Amino acid sequence: MSKRQYFGTDGIRGKVGESVINPEFVTKLGWAAGKVLANRGTNKVLIGKDTRISGYMLESSLESGLSAAGINIGLLGPMPTPAIAYLTKTFRSEAGIVISASHNPYYDNGIKFFSSTGHKLDDEIELAIERQMLEPMTCVESDKLGKASRVNDAAGRYIEYCKGTFPSELSLSGMKIVVDCAHGATYHIAPNVLSELGAQVIEVGTKPDGLNINHKVGATSLRTTIETVKEHGADLGFALDGDGDRIMMVDENGEVIDGDQIIFIIARDALRSGKLKGGVVGTKMSNLGMELALKQLGIPFERADVGDRYVMEQLLQKNWSIGGENSGHVLNLEYASTGDGIVAGLQVIAAMLRANMSLSAINAGFKKFPQRLINVKFSAGSQNPLLDKQVIEAVEEAEKAMDGTGRVLLRKSGTEPLIRVMVEAQSKEDSDKWSEFIAQQVKNVK
Repeated sequence: MSKRQYFGTDGIRGKVGESVINPEFVTKLGWAAGKVLANRGTNKVLIGKDTRISGYMLESSLESGLSAAGINIGLLGPMPTPAIAYLTKTFRSEAGIVISASHNPYYDNGIKFFSSTGHKLDDEIELAIERQMLEPMTCVESDKLGKASRVNDAAGRYIEYCKGTFPSELSLSGMKIVVDCAHGATYHIAPNVLSELGAQVIEVGTKPDGLNINHKVGATSLRTTIETVKEHGADLGFALDGDGDRIMMVDENGEVIDGDQIIFIIARDALRSGKLKGGVVGTKMSNLGMELALKQLGIPFERADVGDRYVMEQLLQKNWSIGGENSGHVLNLEYASTGDGIVAGLQVIAAMLRANMSLSAINAGFKKFPQRLINVKFSAGSQNPLLDKQVIEAVEEAEKAMDGTGRVLLRKSGTEPLIRVMVEAQSKEDSDKWSEFIAQQVKNVK
């Protein structure tokens, strides 16, 4: 397979105004995507975005490029990433385009594509778009230009879809739930979903101004959610990220429930109700505690490379349904074709209600192993630290000392000259001790 120049594991992303996230590049990208998609016999693409200020500019650029290629455009406005995947499928569009940099600050943005099935584009289509980018930009005849129209009922459609994933025999009546939308794309969706299902909703991060997305709120900054849950005596808290494909939760005591714990609760509930399809796919970063807890239940567990794209690949290969990352990307293919924070949160609440347990109680079957991650810089011209004899011996020494009760993971960052040293152990002392020991050996590599 050819190497991709622009597309990463989650579309194209960068700082606004720099090499790829600028009007000229994105107009050409829209045109190139339109030419490739037009060749596949379609004429309709949906565009949605999160709430960052640059979304207006990039939306207009994509619209211009797609129109020049003869593609009609449906504008969804601010919508969560999973909503765009869902609507692309229901509208039978050839593709859905998301303008978002997910959990990144407002000054970043990105473009990612969904296919007509609601899944991320196949590699060969992304490569075809990149090849088309090398051609001079042209424009179809005036009578063949694409038209743009606003999809006015997009939010309402997606709210009803989310509600439809929650069991009809259950209700959120009597529950007090904090919903932190990170001033992002779920600000007008998540509170309505939960309140329409009967919950008393306390809103956080629902006043986007284009610049405050993910700023001290949401799945990557949980302090506000924790404090609000405690202040209001809430049953739990939802903390979503800027584009709504990730969720972290907070229990009634203010304790964080991360992606691994959410996946465990959903998988165990599916097992108990006889609806579990196969096993669970995590990543190399998934906590050892989840692997052992699933093993005790007899649920198969596999690890994929880091990135929800790779989790999805394994799920599809194995015909399993449930997987995700500790960062809060939770996949359940019985309900959604991509990670969906709102839907995952609703599944956890359904499990709580079926078991008549609080969030802290239903999470009790999962003993999380202390995990320490250290990022070590290395110079580009130096030897690969992962191949260094001293580093290899340090890892072997740590693994021998932990004797199966811990785990060591070393990996190169895909974006920076960093080696990520991660150690999990039964005690914090051991995870700190061995991660620092191995990190020092990495630093010693010249």
